[in-house]
Amino acid sequence: MSRLFRDVEGGTLFPHGSVVCIGAFDGLHLGHRALVQHAVDRARTLGVPAVALSFEPLPREFFAPAAPPPRLTLARAKIEGLLGFGADSVGLIRFDGRLSAMPAEDFVRLALVGRLCAREVWIGPEFRFGHRRGGDIALLRSLGDQHGFAAGEIAPVHLHGERISATRIRELLVAGEFAHAADLLGRPYAIGGRVVRGKQLGRTLGYPTANLRFSRTPALSGIYATWVHGVAAQPWPSVSSFGTRPTVAGVEPLLEAHLFDFQGDLYGRHLEVEFVAKLRDEEKFDGLQALTVQMHRDAEQARAVLATRPSRLPAADQDVARSDGSFMDGRRGSPSQRASDADAVDATPLQNPRTSPHAAQR
Repeated sequence: MSRLFRDVEGGTLFPHGSVVCIGAFDGLHLGHRALVQHAVDRARTLGVPAVALSFEPLPREFFAPAAPPPRLTLARAKIEGLLGFGADSVGLIRFDGRLSAMPAEDFVRLALVGRLCAREVWIGPEFRFGHRRGGDIALLRSLGDQHGFAAGEIAPVHLHGERISATRIRELLVAGEFAHAADLLGRPYAIGGRVVRGKQLGRTLGYPTANLRFSRTPALSGIYATWVHGVAAQPWPSVSSFGTRPTVAGVEPLLEAHLFDFQGDLYGRHLEVEFVAKLRDEEKFDGLQALTVQMHRDAEQARAVLATRPSRLPAADQDVARSDGSFMDGRRGSPSQRASDADAVDATPLQNPRTSPHAAQR
């Protein structure tokens, strides 16, 4: 059985039927988990695979490339997260000009009926699909009657009276309210990526950093107290800067993590950075000397914060490195939240997938 597919056409994948859930799944929060796990439960009842269907890039990114919304979850993390929730297969459909112009009726006919042989289709509240967002739950049910599948919509998920949404989580992350965001996500917010070489300015200033680059607009910007996972058996205390580095005329988003009292080479390693507290906004200083003075203050403040706020990923549950350099959380159904560096999913197919019941620090 195909674990990952990218196109709405190309032949039937599940001739005996499937249960499909569709969504953006940005954040993989508790609402997304409820949708996916409901589809998984229905699939187990019917004895068919559960398929999670999403899009890459996200539609809002396609329509606003110059000012895309901040991304919570990149492709690699999304795939692993959906599989971790119990999906047997993930469709990460290429959202391009052709798909954006496809009427909702054609999408149902090609993807849900022809490609997936859907027996049931489930969506979240207010989900829209097709050209000009022409498809909703009413149309989906009508088309289901025509093509022989059932369609349903799960209710919004609330926690302590608050509706869970990716928009709300982005707001909390920007505000530095990581504990609140973690409640809605169902886990701490962390970002993962592979350590790349930089200009080694941090080493020159006495604060060597492990650098992670990302191709999507991040939800965070500023200086943070952080725990870094993937260096040793236990999380490593650190202070991290996430932004464009205005003092040195930076442009692209860069995550720079200074690991306290660490000696070693981390180039090429895949690390996870767990955000604990925001210390300040990113700012432009008059020169490197002023920047260095502030970096010392940031480091001392981060040490003080981390002394009383341990990692919220217990040691037994922390991510373990897989053979392909990616990470999968040891707790079933609770993938760590990150923006993976490997969002070119075609070039880096999944390795050693979960068995289905169907078929440099510088």
